[in-house]
Amino acid sequence: MPRRRDRVAPPPRKGGWDCRYASNAAANSWGQFGASVPNNIRSAWELITADPRNRSKRQHPLRGRFATATVNGIQLPQWQYEVTGGGRIWYCIDDDKKTIWVTAVHPGHPKATE
Repeated sequence: MPRRRDRVAPPPRKGGWDCRYASNAAANSWGQFGASVPNNIRSAWELITADPRNRSKRQHPLRGRFATATVNGIQLPQWQYEVTGGGRIWYCIDDDKKTIWVTAVHPGHPKATE
């Protein structure tokens, strides 16, 4: 069972972005959501790790109180990737460590943003 700070498999490509869970809740939600939409979650992982700052209809920075999140004591910019019509992955970008931290996985539209 993946835990906080574990890598979101597979490992990064040489020179690529590492992707890790920011919390146990994110790790558990990733596994549950991934089991229901494996192709979508794999595509999301590939796109996020290839270019975490790509702006598209599906991928963009969060705004307002969700624009940043604290991961390992560091405040980082937080982005969102729309995996399905309602499902979202929230992640933070740590440029210094070239690491993407998955902060939350929402199988349905996050109620906090409504």
